[in-house]
Amino acid sequence: MESRVHIVVAGLVQGVGFRWFVQRRAQARGVAGFVRNRVDGSVEIEAQGDRATLEALVAEIRVGPRSAQVSDFRVEWIAPRAGESSFMIR
Repeated sequence: MESRVHIVVAGLVQGVGFRWFVQRRAQARGVAGFVRNRVDGSVEIEAQGDRATLEALVAEIRVGPRSAQVSDFRVEWIAPRAGESSFMIR
């Protein structure tokens, strides 16, 4: 069954390759959605796919790339959306 997760990651997460890290991990898992920087310095992610696949992705994102320092991590499971087939950096 298709699921969708909304994640907001705060800390040292901009300017350290965090969006590229998320995109590579999501694409490797065949997940659709997006990642983008927010004006408050956090990174926002929405990903859609199989629940177990998304849970594994969430675990990877929680750690992030070596250069990142995650200080806050919020996860919310939301309703899936139709029409997305790839994962993009916005």
